Amino acid sequence: MSGGGRPEVSVPHAPDLRPAIVAIRWHSDIVDQMLRRALEAAERAGAQQPRVVRVPGSMELPVVCQQLTHDCDAVVALGVVVRGGTPHFDYVCESVTSGLTRVALDESTAVGNGVLTVDSREQATLRAGFDDSIEDKGFEATAAALETALVLRELRGGYSNERGFL
Repeated sequence: MSGGGRPEVSVPHAPDLRPAIVAIRWHSDIVDQMLRRALEAAERAGAQQPRVVRVPGSMELPVVCQQLTHDCDAVVALGVVVRGGTPHFDYVCESVTSGLTRVALDESTAVGNGVLTVDSREQATLRAGFDDSIEDKGFEATAAALETALVLRELRGGYSNERGFL
């Protein structure tokens, strides 16, 4: 698993941001935990209550995230893709990652990628922000998306260059 060199997660002070979180229905026990942690990050940042949208699976994340960028300052995608015995895993992971990147660039909006791409459910639970997890990707993706939204706002001249962190 990754994680080496990861900076400490800081939550920006973002009281006026409008976030959205899109979560898949697959692996609901894991994704629901990631969603709880994403909502916690938004609450700590003081952001507006995030709009939460559920989608069938990971392939649907990019198009729904793109639609949400029209009304939101930051969008977070949450999902879990577990490797199987076919190349399907590779196609899904590549499509979702490329799609989310394209949304961020095409819409000039912060998109947090909280899609876990793992070899097993056990690896996913270790990254999902449970009490015994070693990572907290829902929380981290949300904090990163909110901070990026503030950076974009600053670069566009709409915000002070003194971003505060909680």
